[in-house]
Amino acid sequence: MRIVDVESIPCDFGWRTISFCKVTTDDGITGWSEFSESFGNPGLGTVIEGLKPYVIGADPMAIEALTWDLAARLLPARGGVNRQAIAAVENALLDVKGKALGVPVAGLLSGVVRDRIPVYWSHCGTYRSRNADVMGVDPVETYADVVALGRHVKERGFRGLKTNILGLEDPAVRTRMVSHARTTTTAGRHFDNRMLAEAEKTLGAFREGAGTEMDIHLDVNFLFELEGYRRVEKAVRPYDLAWLEFDTHDPAGVAALRAASATPVASGEAIYERVGYRPFFEAGSWDVAIVDVLWNGYLESLKIAALAGAYSVPVAPHNFYGHLATLISAHFAASVPHLHVMETDIDAVSWRDDLVDVPPVIENGELLLPDRPGWGVEVNEEAVRAHAPNR
Repeated sequence: MRIVDVESIPCDFGWRTISFCKVTTDDGITGWSEFSESFGNPGLGTVIEGLKPYVIGADPMAIEALTWDLAARLLPARGGVNRQAIAAVENALLDVKGKALGVPVAGLLSGVVRDRIPVYWSHCGTYRSRNADVMGVDPVETYADVVALGRHVKERGFRGLKTNILGLEDPAVRTRMVSHARTTTTAGRHFDNRMLAEAEKTLGAFREGAGTEMDIHLDVNFLFELEGYRRVEKAVRPYDLAWLEFDTHDPAGVAALRAASATPVASGEAIYERVGYRPFFEAGSWDVAIVDVLWNGYLESLKIAALAGAYSVPVAPHNFYGHLATLISAHFAASVPHLHVMETDIDAVSWRDDLVDVPPVIENGELLLPDRPGWGVEVNEEAVRAHAPNR
């Protein structure tokens, strides 16, 4: 069996774009993976297309040999979209191999540790405050709406949710909390007491609605410097967070913050490969290591998880994409013994379910791992192409 084609197919996902990597073999087996160019990585699809000469003709069953060769070719610019392109190909090849052997990806190596994956509702309130019209749901406009949403999350059986600083009563804070946005007026000392006040209102409303047993996570992304993260952590202590999530590339600085923190610290979604994670583990930076399986690839993600285990750090998949990505992350979560919890977006565009043949099933806050071969889902290519981005 040989690879005869590699293709990237973008798909409109409302306020962003998700894309699919399609690998076709001469035996007629098609493998799929998902990736995104909407998280600081434009041009990823072009890089995947650029790998075609090195992928076509290769043995799709010899995945490590091929990805090692691709990594060697791209070594002068390790990480970034190059790593993500290799990951997209790797994940699609795993789908091919699982289908060829008739087993789920999680069963290709050491087997399944768990077939029910604990998940939390990510971007809870964030999407509904910004994109409710695209999703066809009632908007979140007030903190009373946040209380009601927290109650709804609990009633649906979820045991965890993650939100951002919503800024519902302060338009300036709301504008500044757009993920990863930095302007001339918000650079440097990006936080202030108004922002901290909105953080407290957000968390207070969710705690009131969801109750004391709900795991509440707060994600503030790359929005602050370490001084700001320290101020945020101090402000959110009364709300007993499951974790405070933020991103910075300073292992020693994060370790110092964690040592002084009363709130668990989680991070890592923007880190690549074991060599990128190692300094954070050595410094004792994190309580939970977040791993993006779409960025690193399933096989490299398992190696990152094994490294995390050596430092007694649990792992959590970074997953805010479409259904195929959710199942890719679920197979990772099913394979690692020291899983903390898995992220998933419950809110999305109304056509998300149409992009696959069988959407993931979540019961009482747990995703049920499918037992079908490969990733356990087939991409509806016709529907994906019907939703081609027009921007």
